[in-house]
Amino acid sequence: MKEIRWHGRGGQGAKTVSQILAQINLREGKHVQSFPEYGPERSGAPVRAYNRISEEEILIHSGVYHPDISVVIDETLLDSENPTEGLNPQGTLLVNTKRSPDEIRKLTGFSGEIICLDAHEIAKGAGIGFPNVPMLGAVAAVLGTDPKLAEEELKATLSGRLPPEVVDKNLVAFREGYEAAKGARTNAPA
Repeated sequence: MKEIRWHGRGGQGAKTVSQILAQINLREGKHVQSFPEYGPERSGAPVRAYNRISEEEILIHSGVYHPDISVVIDETLLDSENPTEGLNPQGTLLVNTKRSPDEIRKLTGFSGEIICLDAHEIAKGAGIGFPNVPMLGAVAAVLGTDPKLAEEELKATLSGRLPPEVVDKNLVAFREGYEAAKGARTNAPA
């Protein structure tokens, strides 16, 4: 079973991408869970969302305390939250930042895999306003998810909510986030 914890702020779409990730993995035939955890329900307040993905039925119904992947959508949360708390030492910390993995390692003390990508810049370049979709692409890359299947589910989910040209921009952002994380893993020191 893979457990994922998303760190974002209200209005940044952590809950949304957590739900889309669950749908992607459901489409792959896996058992999934997706649920948010809110503090004060207001825009900008810290928010956590969680996923569990398994080949077997999931019998756990609690928060995710020891994730395999921790995703930081808003890097300011590195100072006010502790996204590495309980993170599996062989796990992955994914951070939306312009900083290097070495800088994040010094800041967090996390010894496992650190993947940094500038999801804000990817989102801006694709013409969307939020870094959550590039970060979803990065998570899909870390999980080894089939990108075509993931894009199909993302398109199906967003098509009911957004105009076609905005859906296409989100698909570009997803692809770029996926490729950025995949490239970071390929180029990581052994």
